[in-house]
Amino acid sequence: MAGSDLAPDASSAPDTVKILIAGGFGVGKTTMVGSVSEIVPLRTEEPLTMAGLGIDDLDGIEEKRATTVALDFGRITISRELVLYLFGTPGQQRFWFMWNDLALGALGAVVLVDVRRPECSFAAIDFFERRGIPFVVGVNGFHGEHPYPPEDIREALALPEHVRVLLCDARDRESCRDVLIALIDQLIASAVQA
Repeated sequence: MAGSDLAPDASSAPDTVKILIAGGFGVGKTTMVGSVSEIVPLRTEEPLTMAGLGIDDLDGIEEKRATTVALDFGRITISRELVLYLFGTPGQQRFWFMWNDLALGALGAVVLVDVRRPECSFAAIDFFERRGIPFVVGVNGFHGEHPYPPEDIREALALPEHVRVLLCDARDRESCRDVLIALIDQLIASAVQA
């Protein structure tokens, strides 16, 4: 019905931004997407099984019972003009082939880090650096603990100065929101400089 009040107005459709939530196995990606999403998140979690013994390294995360096998998806409406679509990547190395597809069209990323196992972060950092996708680092404080300041973490991960390092708690909506705001601020600043 041309001219109907029910017809969608293309000029009022919000801009959408695709953001990846990435990191190693068990760093809190699914938790972060779930805690900050305004919708019930789509999850592709499956229980860990005996078949993963010797493949999945559970050192330091022995309580983990399930794992993402494809992706997590959530949404956050920032304003009438801006909506973020969050895509959580799988953390296990055998599912990393999916990262290339998930990264298509992504404007930025959050790399979650578990300081108990920082080596799990290197692959995600390298992935975004090689592709030129801007990212921030969210240091997930398991059990509410942050034993190291952001500058020590920056040095340990050999991150350049322009990459923001933020302490966070993947279980806490406001904490996750602050990490995403830092990423959006970085993306806006980069766009202004271009």
